[in-house]
Amino acid sequence: MKWEIIHRTQFAYAGPGRDSFNEARLQPFSDEWQTVDHFLLKILPAARLRHHHDFYSNTVHHFEIVEPHTMLSIESNLRVTVKSRPALANDATPWPLARIGEAAREPRVFDFLQDSRFVETSPEAWRLALDATADTTDTWQAALALMAFVHGQFKYESYSTGVHTHMREVLRERRGVCQDFAHVMIGLCRALKIPALYVSGYLATETASATHAWVEVLIPGIGWRALDPTHNRQPDETYVRIAVGRDYSDVPPLAGNYKGTTERQMQVSVSIRPLN
Repeated sequence: MKWEIIHRTQFAYAGPGRDSFNEARLQPFSDEWQTVDHFLLKILPAARLRHHHDFYSNTVHHFEIVEPHTMLSIESNLRVTVKSRPALANDATPWPLARIGEAAREPRVFDFLQDSRFVETSPEAWRLALDATADTTDTWQAALALMAFVHGQFKYESYSTGVHTHMREVLRERRGVCQDFAHVMIGLCRALKIPALYVSGYLATETASATHAWVEVLIPGIGWRALDPTHNRQPDETYVRIAVGRDYSDVPPLAGNYKGTTERQMQVSVSIRPLN
């Protein structure tokens, strides 16, 4: 599938802001399954863009606006081609769960086995993970069971949480949005020593176009496999992968700081249309 995606974010300040320093993680990966055909990032007031790759190989654009301004607009215009990755069969048993400790030997896995800012491998998470995977002896089957558990036991409720909501609160309230579903599943996976990372991106459906979050788990001998606990499925060509990290704190689309009023309004819109 070929997609055109326009992602606009606009800030309106009650008074002039200045010395604004910002980072944007809006440019997706290009890899075997996804090719970025075009990417353009527009900033108003106009600013010089620089970019680098962070520790997790995400593309990070950064810019600064020193002069006073009462609005800030960031728009990314993207065209991307996504191939449907062959799904791993739901009845596959590629790696014994009893040997999952060997996954820690894989390169650059350490971060995805530890607690992080919004995720923790608490005794409660460990107990829930054990209950959800009772009688499961395979790592892939355990990951599928954890995805189904999060999907079935937690209620999706728009605006019920914020971007700084910790997994602990989601476990207590049993509700949240895609970001929270991903954090909970990651915590349950890590509690069982299954490496799990956070993915930010876009999801295009028949009824909506939006930013989205899901999970990738490492299955030794197979590699990283994507799972979406919000929809209880393996992602397909309707998913566009932007950035990965330990949790949301590593991949916010926009992050920054400025001097001036704290009173501001933010408007975000995402438009996704197929080009096929």
